[in-house]
Amino acid sequence: MNRKIRMGMVGGGKDAFIGAVHRIAANIDGQVEFCCGALSINPEVAKESGEMLYLPADRIYMNFEEMIEKESQLPADKRIDFVTIVTPNFAHFAPAMLALDKGFNVVIEKPIALSLEEAKQLQQKVEETGLTLCLTHTYSGYPMVKQAKAMVKEGKLGAIRKIMVEYPQGWLSTLTEREGNAGAAWRTDPKKSGKSGCMGDIGTHAAQLAEYISGLKITKVCADLNIVVPGRGLDDDGNVLLKFDNGANGVLIASQVAAGEENALKIKIYGEKGGLEWHQMEPNTLIVKWLSEPAQVYRAGQAYLSDAAKHNTRVPGGHPEGYLEAFANIYRNFALTVGAKLSGTEPTEAMLDFPRVEDGVRGMAFIDTVVASSESNEKWTDFKV
Repeated sequence: MNRKIRMGMVGGGKDAFIGAVHRIAANIDGQVEFCCGALSINPEVAKESGEMLYLPADRIYMNFEEMIEKESQLPADKRIDFVTIVTPNFAHFAPAMLALDKGFNVVIEKPIALSLEEAKQLQQKVEETGLTLCLTHTYSGYPMVKQAKAMVKEGKLGAIRKIMVEYPQGWLSTLTEREGNAGAAWRTDPKKSGKSGCMGDIGTHAAQLAEYISGLKITKVCADLNIVVPGRGLDDDGNVLLKFDNGANGVLIASQVAAGEENALKIKIYGEKGGLEWHQMEPNTLIVKWLSEPAQVYRAGQAYLSDAAKHNTRVPGGHPEGYLEAFANIYRNFALTVGAKLSGTEPTEAMLDFPRVEDGVRGMAFIDTVVASSESNEKWTDFKV
């Protein structure tokens, strides 16, 4: 296509961290044009936010219904191609479903919805319409995560036997949701976040990363969820034993009360011949450990990396790439996929390398299964989608 893909945003006004991240990521590769928004449920904030971002006055909308309806009535050369939804969990489903109904592709924050039933309805709508839904599991966008996935797929480690993934944070170590922290307030409110707090917020990232790199699927879990801080409404800590569809076993730890931790997501995957280790806070490094040879350190931006890693790298080795660039990889691949479909061509495998509605359904199923397991006296709970 000889134009940018046009984007409208729901949520993400002037005080919203993640909305700014989405806009930066969408803009990095020059594939996306930000055209309109319903940026807040507060009309004053919506208007002010739109003006701060230099949106045309007639494309600053007061709610998502107005935005999607009016955009759908614009000429094809003016209206948006997709809607990005960056609201809290409880406000994902309605704008996503309406956007798909009106013929718009969708980018949506994780988890995809408030419940597994909502996620399945979105999956059915995507299948009916043939439109594209992208779920922003950011960590799968890092070049060295792509490298790890490629090495596992190529059989470099042999059959996978063990997966260990952890995501410790410390920002909810106090009852900050009652001290004016808006992000903490909705994440710890079952009506807005869903049936899980910590495991829904960051445990889903860890589970998706484990499945993405390994190419395996979780089949059983044995979970222990905890509310550590007195007075909190949802889990802020959890430990999960995992079984995968090839017989491998694993451990997943997620905590938001690990005082002093930032976003210390890390994963280790072990096969018959060796293992891989990747840390999100040192994202340009992949450590490869061999059974009978010295360990190796793989670095981003090098010629020896896989095609997938190089495709998702922008700068020469030694120039750090991080969270925003990983986020941008997801947007770039999504935009190229949408552009290919609009042009009547088939997206390539590289274009299609981003989390989709199927990942969203599995994420909600993971939450359901983990909560059920934690509440049960049974050792293992089957993972059911």
